[in-house]
Amino acid sequence: MSGRPRTDIGTFGEIRTAKAGSGKVQATTRIRDSDGRLRRLSATGATKAAAIAALKRKAANRDSFGDTGEAVTADTPVPTLARLWLEEVQMDPNLSEGTKETYERQLRTLLMPAFEHFTLREITVARVERFLKSQAAKSYARAKLSKVMLNLLMKFAMRHEAIRNNPVAATTPLRKPPAPPKALTMAELQAIRQAAATWRTAPGVMGPRPDGQVSGIIEVMLGSSARIGEALALRRCDVDMTANPPTVQFRGTVVVRKGKGVLRQESPKTDRSNRTVAIPQFAAEVIRKRLALTPDGDPEHLLFFTRHGTPLTPYNVRRTFRLVLDLAGLSGQRITPHSFRKTVATLISREANDEMAAEMLGHAATRITRQHYIERENVANPATAAILEKLAPNYDPDVP
Repeated sequence: MSGRPRTDIGTFGEIRTAKAGSGKVQATTRIRDSDGRLRRLSATGATKAAAIAALKRKAANRDSFGDTGEAVTADTPVPTLARLWLEEVQMDPNLSEGTKETYERQLRTLLMPAFEHFTLREITVARVERFLKSQAAKSYARAKLSKVMLNLLMKFAMRHEAIRNNPVAATTPLRKPPAPPKALTMAELQAIRQAAATWRTAPGVMGPRPDGQVSGIIEVMLGSSARIGEALALRRCDVDMTANPPTVQFRGTVVVRKGKGVLRQESPKTDRSNRTVAIPQFAAEVIRKRLALTPDGDPEHLLFFTRHGTPLTPYNVRRTFRLVLDLAGLSGQRITPHSFRKTVATLISREANDEMAAEMLGHAATRITRQHYIERENVANPATAAILEKLAPNYDPDVP
């Protein structure tokens, strides 16, 4: 039995026109949406031709996706799109709670101020380009984060067939300003150590005296390549002072979770961050002193802790470190606790090789270590001078 052929997805059938109120003309048709259903579609215009043209434009822009609970369409407001995407993110078992909280915060602080009053259809290439340029004027890092978040959001919309093309993909590539890694000099290290040891110890300083933990954290980070969260997460059971040389095992990090406060997370930043490293004696001495302040019967007890026995907050340690830098006369020098990892990587690279530096830092790829952590010397090997003597005008190859 033959019949009328089925309308293809996204196409419409015969257009009919009829007079509407106020002297206008209404054009109507039936369009088959992406969920397979036929729906009536109409548009009006001052003339028959204008009404038909308006109807065709409306049909061409009718991108939708059904069968997913709440529909995502080209007319979905951006805040609604963001909420639906976050709901999907929350169900992803491969993402950590910290990553999920970061996505939510970056959506709220970076994207919503610029796009909260737009629909998905209105997120055009030109609008995204202007937004990213305004973000880049503030900082490259801000622009990069904004582009990553917007790209994730647009890919979500594409998976729901609400848009056909990703407007972020057509924007101008961001150019990272040159910022080569900088290791600390011995003079800078000495100034930081001295400032940390004497911070808030001068006569007449109000408030409680420092307990010296910041100085200890600095030495442990320098002696182990630890990230600040990894150093704060060290427990009695993670260190072996009987080994020769002594070792520490990194298998956790301290984080701050929304609604939970500061806590020790059982896994560090990446799988490769789970590592055991040998440490020098200056770092081992600090750890021995910290061990003496913790109860012997509790292998899970942290080495660095508050007066209540809870983990130190990375934010508070960084804030104290900035005050130490001020005291050392090093504020404004792009020095952070992460500078200690760059110093470790640079020293190991120069004394041994890049591969050993990457292994020490827990990097999966040596390229990451070279690009972001090792400060390169701008001095060529002086042996080149003897080699280039062969280019002298009076060079005699037979003369030793």
